[in-house]
Amino acid sequence: MAERIFLSSPHMSEEGYEQQYVQEAFDTNWIAPLGTNVNEFEKELAEMVGSKAAAALSSGTAAIHLALKAAGVGAGDIVFCSSLTFSATANPIIYQNATPVFIDSDEKTWNMDPDALEEAFKKYPEVKAVLLVHLYGLSADMDRIMEICNQYNVTVIEDAAESLGGYYKGQHTGTFGDYGIFSFNGNKIITTSGGGMLVSNNEEKVAKARFWATQSRDQARHYQHSELGYNYRMSNVTAGIGRGQLRVLKQRVEKKKYIFEYYKRELGHLDGVEFMPVNEWDSPNYWLSSLQLTGKIRPIDIFEALEKENIESRPVWKPMHMQPFFKAYDFVGKGVSEKLFEDGVCLPSDTKMTDNELKLVVDIIKQCFKMDYGTF
Repeated sequence: MAERIFLSSPHMSEEGYEQQYVQEAFDTNWIAPLGTNVNEFEKELAEMVGSKAAAALSSGTAAIHLALKAAGVGAGDIVFCSSLTFSATANPIIYQNATPVFIDSDEKTWNMDPDALEEAFKKYPEVKAVLLVHLYGLSADMDRIMEICNQYNVTVIEDAAESLGGYYKGQHTGTFGDYGIFSFNGNKIITTSGGGMLVSNNEEKVAKARFWATQSRDQARHYQHSELGYNYRMSNVTAGIGRGQLRVLKQRVEKKKYIFEYYKRELGHLDGVEFMPVNEWDSPNYWLSSLQLTGKIRPIDIFEALEKENIESRPVWKPMHMQPFFKAYDFVGKGVSEKLFEDGVCLPSDTKMTDNELKLVVDIIKQCFKMDYGTF
């Protein structure tokens, strides 16, 4: 069988930037948490996205958790959360013993629906924070969302785990709200194998997040802890990988865009195929090329056909309000996210893919349509 084509796998730089920084960590014997790479990774990413401060952490989930804590979210508080996302977005709400209320997507962006958000505020005016997602690298409608949230003077946390390198009207996603979250998990556009970053213009809050992330160790000769702490800091070795990956982020975005445009050009004319929306104000990072199948060919037909050729593809995220763990929590919307899940396909979007591999994927999908309709 041919070598597997992945959905989105780690892609180290051909120039070996990552190895240079990792070797520096070994040469200086700074392989434990903290060190030059951690400090510089925070500085370099903050400067790149235009935030005043950043904290390098063990995961994007940890970054969301500390953002919620920094926002003062606690037991019994309500947090509005995008429903169409991975569970890592919503889980930290539960860590804080708070209550999620899930907000539907709109068809225009696939992200948090501003109309549903307005409806949710009318129902829950005492909400503590809004946690929104930039799905698959597509930006949410930030002008409307921020206008609504500012009216209610509520903290905004952007889960930009999937959208590093993407822009809304020329501004980096993750920098509109009070806090932004990035992930460097193995499947993200750049990776440290695992890790995340919290960014904010509130330098005091970021400093506090770093304190919590290092077990809330007080300034004392002995080990003293006046607050609950977490083991959430990124290691100096991991941060070295991140510094190297930052140097090729632009290349990765360009390749992701190339993959998306290839698929759209080759498959966009097929009956019942609608690609994820790219709005005029949106400059995505195209993390995953995703589409909707609204005709006779269903997602399972594509999944099975690709899997036979050892090619990975996935459904769109199953909304949180449909998940067994979260089914007891309220949901506001018209069910757009449910439809996106039912009809959605995430195509292989690995930045190491060759044109021959892209053609193989396209040919397999076209064959599915040919077998059903006799023509395409």
